[in-house]
Amino acid sequence: MGIVNMKESPVKTNLSSSCVVSQATPQDIPELLAMIQALARYEKLEDQCVSTEADLQRALFSAKPEAEALIARIEGKAAGFALFCHNFSTFLGRHGLWLEDLFVHENCRGHGIGKKLLAALAGIAKQRRCGRLEWAVLDWNTPAIDFYQSRGATVMGDWRIVRTTGEALDTLAAMSDA
Repeated sequence: MGIVNMKESPVKTNLSSSCVVSQATPQDIPELLAMIQALARYEKLEDQCVSTEADLQRALFSAKPEAEALIARIEGKAAGFALFCHNFSTFLGRHGLWLEDLFVHENCRGHGIGKKLLAALAGIAKQRRCGRLEWAVLDWNTPAIDFYQSRGATVMGDWRIVRTTGEALDTLAAMSDA
């Protein structure tokens, strides 16, 4: 996978002017999966990353896609991505965008690429008349928290993510048959 090497780049300041953000295509799947795996390594969650190219193909490009992705590129090379889907707010009575993951390669951070991805998502949310754009962040990831807050985001300290997977999900689903 080609990653921009900042040490070799003649640009010493903000790379966002040469960054192009676009909708992911089926041809982007190998790079997208590699970035998802890099994100899992960064978050120390590699054991939970079981996604395959076939999974991404199905989720992003089937007749009824379950999610969408944006790819940020510098000089044609993948520098980051944002993967998102719609959710719904009963309180607002409108759908919103859920940002599942935003990732910028370590050697590309600090150059405005994350800002471009987040701004592109906000633009999509506004264009689609979404009531909100939201996401989760790990509590130890202070660089990400600081970045999001600098963009005007609020960390919802009184909310917790609740998740059911694997055997617990199977058990809960079995209760619907009772």
